[in-house]
Amino acid sequence: MTTFALVGAGSGLGLACARRFGAAGHSVALISRSTEHLQDLTAGLGRDGVQARGFTADVLDPATLTAALQEAAEKLGPIEILQYSPVPRADFMKPVLDTTATDLDDPFAFSVKGPVTCANAVLPGMRALGRGTLLFVNGGSAVRPHPERAGTSIAFAAESAYARMLHDTLAGQNIHAAQLIIPGAIRPDAEHSSPRALAERLYALHTERSGFRHYAEPMPD
Repeated sequence: MTTFALVGAGSGLGLACARRFGAAGHSVALISRSTEHLQDLTAGLGRDGVQARGFTADVLDPATLTAALQEAAEKLGPIEILQYSPVPRADFMKPVLDTTATDLDDPFAFSVKGPVTCANAVLPGMRALGRGTLLFVNGGSAVRPHPERAGTSIAFAAESAYARMLHDTLAGQNIHAAQLIIPGAIRPDAEHSSPRALAERLYALHTERSGFRHYAEPMPD
């Protein structure tokens, strides 16, 4: 059994993805800062018949993130799929003219150093396995910068560039990197942007392995 590792485990999209990949036979590693939150999620997944385990880490702390991914592989099996989809903090979204260089430190750590740390932690295991998938989930500001959300716009663009380089570089090693852009809010009643619909889309990106950038919904004009 191989492992689906979810960085940024939450009760919406994260839980839906854990259920979807778990239903396909993968063990599930949930990574979040809150131990209590992880306990609730793993208990719910267990009732659904999904083998899941929580690992505490902070995406702003590379050492804890690396340790969590390594422990997940040791306890649950090799990580075949990594999904990086933590929710940015509200203070990352200052207007561009109010944003200082220091204001970009945490957004870059969150959206660039975090993904780089995760990729470096899981790629050796994927190479040994002979296959792997890296899934990056971003909001619309990753491709259309928003002047009222400067931190995420800048950091998501950098994350997109890194993920695209992974896509191009790793394709010959049977490791697929893909990005899903969610332009608007995730809503339970949305046809294409509900947690369940997005989880199905992400699972399809893993299995179909075609192209780099995909959109949950058309980008508004």
